[in-house]
Amino acid sequence: MNVNQMNIEENMSVLDLMNEFYSSGVLGAGRVGRSCELLSDMLSNDDMKVFMSVAGPLVPGGLRNIIARMIKNKEIDVLITSGANITHDLLESFGGSHYREYGFDDEKLNEAGMGRIGDIYTKSEDFEVFEKEIINLFSKIANSIDDSNKINIDNSTNMVDSNKPNYNENSNIISIKDLLYEIGLLIEDDNSILKLAAENNIPIFAPGIIDSMFGLQLWMFTQENNLVLDAIADMHDLSDIVFGADEVGAILLGGGLPKHYTLASNLLKGGVDAAIQITMDRSETGSLSGAPLEEAKSWSKAKCGSNLVSVVGDITIIFPLIYAAALDKINK
Repeated sequence: MNVNQMNIEENMSVLDLMNEFYSSGVLGAGRVGRSCELLSDMLSNDDMKVFMSVAGPLVPGGLRNIIARMIKNKEIDVLITSGANITHDLLESFGGSHYREYGFDDEKLNEAGMGRIGDIYTKSEDFEVFEKEIINLFSKIANSIDDSNKINIDNSTNMVDSNKPNYNENSNIISIKDLLYEIGLLIEDDNSILKLAAENNIPIFAPGIIDSMFGLQLWMFTQENNLVLDAIADMHDLSDIVFGADEVGAILLGGGLPKHYTLASNLLKGGVDAAIQITMDRSETGSLSGAPLEEAKSWSKAKCGSNLVSVVGDITIIFPLIYAAALDKINK
């Protein structure tokens, strides 16, 4: 089979361009084209549970609305992300923003109260609002759990069954998933990933949430308040989703903990059936972030015979392209 030379025409659609990539069949263009085909198949398959993992600064990097749209349209069934992306979604929900074109003199940025993520900038005043608002939400949730526990304790006094629950008014324990769900219910921003996920019953898992500004504020809150985060509890819900799925597809944007949590949870059932990975990391060091998806077959994190496409490139360029083309393909 010959390599097909790509053609560019005036007024081409994104799908037309993607079809040229797919037709070429080789190198980066071929991989991007195949990833679009696979993504459209995933989104069209009603029997497939679609997991999306999001690592790196994708919310501050401009993908917030895309992720929110996919949740609102129920094109994904599970979101697994970092504490940083949770933080930056909330920062915008609380009226903050992300900025550009402030230069690269980091000492001057520090003096001006600005933080830099590549060429993305944040302002300390926005984080001050974030800190105030997130503590307020933690307080509401802790009080709500406390009130619920007191009701259960009162009700338990009338029980005679020896198997009755052992309610404890100090057991303000909540899973990461449930904490994010409760926060989503309290947010007023209609563009918020957390709000839309709560409204559409799309669970969000963030196994590394403590490693973020969100986690720092939660730790500070727990110094004087009774709220306990149970990270292990999420595995009960996640395993139920995996075992209840006929098929699982994964959209892996970046690597790190979100990627591994997605693949490792599906190890319970022999691995994912299909997956797309977009990453800038390399495989030579043996890191998971740069590992080609085929490597996951050796661990039973991807099934033998599964449909896998690994693309090396910038997520903020490639994913919007393949997603836009996939939508055109589905609706054509």
